[in-house]
Amino acid sequence: MAEENTVFVGNKPPMNYVIAVITEFEQGTKEVVLKARGRAISRAVDAAEISRNRFMKDIEISDIKIGTEEVESEDGNKRNVSFMEIKLTKSS
Repeated sequence: MAEENTVFVGNKPPMNYVIAVITEFEQGTKEVVLKARGRAISRAVDAAEISRNRFMKDIEISDIKIGTEEVESEDGNKRNVSFMEIKLTKSS
């Protein structure tokens, strides 16, 4: 999966990520991946659902990956953070 087809979800409102997803699909991309970690996971789910239910009815969720990553903080401590990747595919 190319990085340009990936939307990294963070602390912005879900509609910012919905616009990013729609923009990717309108540029001719056949699939987009929403990636989120920690508390941003719920925002990624919201963005995926808003994208496919309100704006682009021909988008399907083709794959979901979940897991845990080890992240090093600024003070050098390591901690585990959950992540989720949602792959959206345009059917037409």
